[in-house]
Amino acid sequence: MKPAPFEYHAPASAEEAVQLLAELADGAKLIAGGQSLVPLLALRLASFEHLIDLRKVSGLRGIEDRAGSLPDSVGSEGAGSGGGGFGESVWIGSGTTEAAIGRSPLAASKVPLLARATPLIGHFQIRNRGTIGGSLAHADAAAEYPAVALALDAVIETLSPRGRRAIPAGEFFTGIWSTALEPDELLTGVTFRSPGGRAGFAVEEFARRPGDFAVAGAAVAIELDAAAGGGADGRDARVRRCAIGLFGLGPTPLRASAAEAVVVGGAAGEMGTDAFARGIGQAAMADLDSVPSDLHGPASYRKRVGAAVVTAAWRRAINEAVGGAVGYLHSETIDEEAARG
Repeated sequence: MKPAPFEYHAPASAEEAVQLLAELADGAKLIAGGQSLVPLLALRLASFEHLIDLRKVSGLRGIEDRAGSLPDSVGSEGAGSGGGGFGESVWIGSGTTEAAIGRSPLAASKVPLLARATPLIGHFQIRNRGTIGGSLAHADAAAEYPAVALALDAVIETLSPRGRRAIPAGEFFTGIWSTALEPDELLTGVTFRSPGGRAGFAVEEFARRPGDFAVAGAAVAIELDAAAGGGADGRDARVRRCAIGLFGLGPTPLRASAAEAVVVGGAAGEMGTDAFARGIGQAAMADLDSVPSDLHGPASYRKRVGAAVVTAAWRRAINEAVGGAVGYLHSETIDEEAARG
């Protein structure tokens, strides 16, 4: 099939794109990489009178090392005072391709969880065109980047005729393929805080085939209390922050809040055992009440897979945080975890 007829627009600036959105109202749709939208249009599962192509908007691309505060106006429109104490951070323009993120030394060093999730997205052809802004705005519950944004407490920046807005990732995903974006609002960038001191990150997923959306996946971020020391290997340090982002396990990407609460404040050296990791995997599934059932299996199956991927990701992340390097103790993948039993 071919898409229904539409009028094509190619603005040169973010302001021009927002103006077009306001003028064309519900008949318009933004397109970035088009990796999700074009198939929907081709199958006529969606149709729009106007498509606004963002590829010529150069200000939406780039990866920058920044320091200081959160973006202004967190959670509100217009100018604002911003939030202090954000420390080092990395800003990524919404039009930056997933391939560019995967190649970036800055992303790998300052936002390692995002870099490690990138190779899991589709195939390289998709990553060459797909963008981080498109992935977040599409808000697929089985996609990697939305769960990573939740786990890292990312801040999503937007532009509308009313001004700029900064939305915490925890408030951004509102339902199935829906977000807090207003109809005339453009996602312009994402800010990720760079952790200081000892930290560990891991992402694991299970998919039927490489490149498929995950049946279940987990993105884990652990930060240790730098002030507590913890010795040469960090075993005595306390867990200052733990975030477990889940994907494929609900109508939206999720945080496993109950499992996170179990570990915060505990000694990191006591959390690397098999039994503890399995307990975290089970705790992450305990309060999920909207796990989908579909042709890939019932909800009970997804929860079993979900517990296994959280277990495997937890092992990798805590070992990195304690040892300061990936694989310090042992860092099984989900396949290794399944084989060992």
